[in-house]
Amino acid sequence: MYYYTIMPKEKVTLTLDTEQLEELRMLVDARSLSSTVDHAVGAYLSQLRHLRAVDQWLAELEAEHGPVPPETLEWAARLIDDWESTSDQPAKAG
Repeated sequence: MYYYTIMPKEKVTLTLDTEQLEELRMLVDARSLSSTVDHAVGAYLSQLRHLRAVDQWLAELEAEHGPVPPETLEWAARLIDDWESTSDQPAKAG
């Protein structure tokens, strides 16, 4: 069973990029700008928690197996760069 709980909210003042804010307002139409920003912050926090867990896991692996070879780190960096360059493109419909 799913229980919906209301999280406490706090009013804050933010300074946002004008063009991004205009685009966000256009995309969310009548929906709440606050809830959209709140959702985006939640998603970003989830990503940061995930990255922290990966960093901890990699540190454990390094402690157990020794340092990661430079060529492996370079390979991983290329994968991330490729992923970041494609993640900026809009998703295709269908």
